[in-house]
Amino acid sequence: MKELHLRNQAASLWLMRAIMLSLIHALLGVCRTRLALQAEILAQRHQINILRRSVPTRPRLNSSDRFLWVWLSRLWPDWRSALVIVKPETVIAWHRKGFRLYWKWKSRRRRTGRPDTSLEIRDLIRKMSTSNATWGALRIHGVLLKLGIEVSQATVAKYMVRRSRPPSQTWRTFLEDHVKENVWND
Repeated sequence: MKELHLRNQAASLWLMRAIMLSLIHALLGVCRTRLALQAEILAQRHQINILRRSVPTRPRLNSSDRFLWVWLSRLWPDWRSALVIVKPETVIAWHRKGFRLYWKWKSRRRRTGRPDTSLEIRDLIRKMSTSNATWGALRIHGVLLKLGIEVSQATVAKYMVRRSRPPSQTWRTFLEDHVKENVWND
């Protein structure tokens, strides 16, 4: 009998606690903004749909589910209170992964800018610059334009063969050679 009385007392305490929590949540709901309530309703309905979708097994979230939770976490300050099916740390990890994927996509190599110069044109520029030592990039560029090959003058200068010039005279050598012609020399 005493055990039954204790069980009834525990059940009534549980019921009173549930009623008090419901009243507190109702009062807090009155104080919240309409947008916050709509966000919470959206979050709860979404979780229910996920659970319905995967009834016999554990909840499986697809990329659109993850995107919704990341989006809610960015816009709604109290998103953690409505989250039940996954941990908040998981949503933060999804956001970080999405951030990394975005910047990986953003920094990918794109085919922009000046197109590559073909090997035949590069070889032609090198051949013209070696066989005509006095021609500069401007003249080779002009000849290539007459041939119908459209490359810029900077490209021609880039692919021209650089000639090695003899080393220039040092100051010491210059002074030694001209010391005889020096006026101060008696």
